[in-house]
Amino acid sequence: MEKLAFFFIDDVIMTMRDIARQRPASLFDNPFMAMLKKGHDLYGMTVQLNLFYRTDFFYGGEEFTLAQFPDCYKPEFEASSDWLRLAFHAKQEFPDYPYVNGRYEDVKRDFEQLRDEVFRFAGEKSWSHTVIPHWLPISREGCQALYDCGIRFMAPSWGERTEYNGDPESLPYGHWARLLQNRQPETMVYERKSKNTAILRSICAYNHVTDAEYDSVRLKNASIPDEGTGMRFRQLSGGPCLNLYTYDEVQPAFDAILGAEYIGTANHEEYFYSDYYAYQPDYVDKVLLAAKIMHENGYRYITAEEFK
Repeated sequence: MEKLAFFFIDDVIMTMRDIARQRPASLFDNPFMAMLKKGHDLYGMTVQLNLFYRTDFFYGGEEFTLAQFPDCYKPEFEASSDWLRLAFHAKQEFPDYPYVNGRYEDVKRDFEQLRDEVFRFAGEKSWSHTVIPHWLPISREGCQALYDCGIRFMAPSWGERTEYNGDPESLPYGHWARLLQNRQPETMVYERKSKNTAILRSICAYNHVTDAEYDSVRLKNASIPDEGTGMRFRQLSGGPCLNLYTYDEVQPAFDAILGAEYIGTANHEEYFYSDYYAYQPDYVDKVLLAAKIMHENGYRYITAEEFK
């Protein structure tokens, strides 16, 4: 059995902003991108960067959008497309759960706006046909919009679904308002299985599967077909989300699943940056350690184009 690895980073926009403003001679002169190339050169790491279209005012400063990213790096993106892919995540970081009750036309508009810019500055070869929606849940209309735009794989949430009990305190961070705004019939709640104990009760939407369905594809290169939209739901992670682990916790987290057919690893961009309130100084070390573990245990990194 061939063992496969996948790595993706959510919430990517600050790196794009910095490259656009600083105009390094090479993409990989940027520190974040240099880290990724080092992981690829040393360990064969591939990476999917899940992009925001624009920065969020939450962080202050002048707004940046992907429309401001120059096309001078397009040859480098295309030459690296065998290991570096770009994908849709959301228009911006806030609000949480941006597409949980998303209308077809709104999701399609956001997706096409971001995709068209990526095609302009990175080329179609750099694009991924797999999406991890920001905060994960997305409505049936949103799922259908993405499928109609060419997306074929999507990450699901999983577990027992229950009706919202009407108590705002039952969901963290004021998420009850996101559940109720433009609420769709499929929008419910579930108990989330996560190392992030601050968000154990969460919202789910159309891209939600049962425990049994999830177990059927867990740690496998396999997916669950959705007859309603044509989309296929599959586990994209399975390994640690690195920003939730200390450096010393990374190896034990992988040890528990080594030998599986497929291991995906996740991370979030913002923890790389020293001006982020939750900056993690060991960010680079954790990324390279994860890649080293996969390489030394016989895993071959793939892009999402090899998903089944």
